[in-house]
Parts: sequence; C-alpha cells; structure tokens
Amino acid sequence: MSEQVPSGDPRAELEFQMSADVRALSAESDQISRVFAGLNDLSANDFRALLHVMVADSAGEPLTSGALGQRMQVSGGAVTHLVERLIGSGHIRREAHEKDRRKVMLHYDDHGMAVARAFFAPLGKHTHDALAELPDQDLEAAHRVFSAMISAMKTYQDELNGA
Repeated sequence: MSEQVPSGDPRAELEFQMSADVRALSAESDQISRVFAGLNDLSANDFRALLHVMVADSAGEPLTSGALGQRMQVSGGAVTHLVERLIGSGHIRREAHEKDRRKVMLHYDDHGMAVARAFFAPLGKHTHDALAELPDQDLEAAHRVFSAMISAMKTYQDELNGA
C-alpha cells in the first residue's frame, strides 16, 4: 500500500499525517498486544476477543457471544470455544442482561482486569508523561479527532459488511 503524500493542500497534508499517525499507533499497539498475549498464554484471537469485550463493556454496551463472533467474523462454534477458554482462564465472565434475562452478556472479569492493569499500567504512566505538557484544549481537540476517525472506520466497516 503506497499512499501519495498530498502536496500543496495543507488540509490534505494534515489528514494524511493523521492517518499515518493512526497507522503507526495501531502498529505499536499490535506489538504491545502480542507481548501481553504471549505473557498470558493467549492467542491473537484471544486478545482480539478480550479487546472487543473491553471496548464494548467500557462503552456500557456489553456483547453477547453471538455479537462477539460477528465482530471477529468467526463461526458460532469457534466463538463458543473462545469464550469458554477465556472464562476458564478468568479473563471474562458471563452475566444475564439486567433487563432481558434471556440474553447472556460478556464482561471483563476481575482477574482479567487485574492482569491487564498490571501489564498496561506502565504504558498509562508513559502516556500520562507524554501528554503532561499539552494543554487540555489540545487533548480535547485530539479526542474529537480520534472520535471522528473512529466513526469513519465504523462507517467503512459497516459498508464492508454490507449494512
């Protein structure tokens, strides 16, 4: 994938730089996630599942096993095996939906959260230190940028899935 750097259009150049930054951030995140997975006897799919469960849980929209399988594009049997393995290792737990008891939701378990916090706490410190000199207004603007880029990625994912 070779992208042409836009020239002459300052806005296009900024958008190009931001896209390059997101790719670099994603690549670094992938490398760190592989170390975490290796240290915790997790496969790449295990880590992907944990990430989906954590993101959904943090947003207050926990996933069912079926929804996790759809996000990961794996079969029902594969997601069942994956979920059972992650429950068995104490990373996630099942819980009945608070309003619809027929639905079973996936949540990060206390053990899994403790393991993740212990590993990622130094990264949190490095991030805090890296952002310490930036004014709150810059962080607020960066948050808006990340939100817009995440929205664009979700829109594209929906298009890819034929939604």
